[in-house]
Amino acid sequence: MKDVLILDGYNVINSMAELHEIQKTDFQGARDRLVDMMAEYRSYRGLEVIIVFDAYKTPRSRETIEWSKGVEVVFTKEKMTADHFIEKKIQELVERNNVMVVTNDWTEQLMVLGGGATRISVRELQLDLNNAGNSIKEKARIATSQKEDIASRLDIKTLKKLEKFRRKEGSS
Repeated sequence: MKDVLILDGYNVINSMAELHEIQKTDFQGARDRLVDMMAEYRSYRGLEVIIVFDAYKTPRSRETIEWSKGVEVVFTKEKMTADHFIEKKIQELVERNNVMVVTNDWTEQLMVLGGGATRISVRELQLDLNNAGNSIKEKARIATSQKEDIASRLDIKTLKKLEKFRRKEGSS
């Protein structure tokens, strides 16, 4: 069973202060930043990520799906909300996957629960993103602080032979 995380893209952007601020001056930049964040999260958590952006009020004859950094990015067709797309996607995935949906929209949260998926608030996602980031930084710090020398990769028998050879050479 695979874990699938679906995000209501604009709901997340409008609920995260960092992304909301970017959106004020660079709409595409906010979407790109969300994709970057979720690509890192996807790698860390080992799950599939789908970000859904509605084109409800945008003339778009058909739905488009793009892949960016391992994240599926969906733009719904004209007159289709992200909520409606997510509801259909849950029905498609829930029987063979653990589906989680990120949104702060109360009506959508009820629909998610009714469809057999798990709802995650944007705040919960943000906390987990921060924890994941801190964990990654800690692992990187530990990896760089551990001094790796040749002696740490040799077995005891070889180390004793080298020490014996070093002493012999030092006494000559």
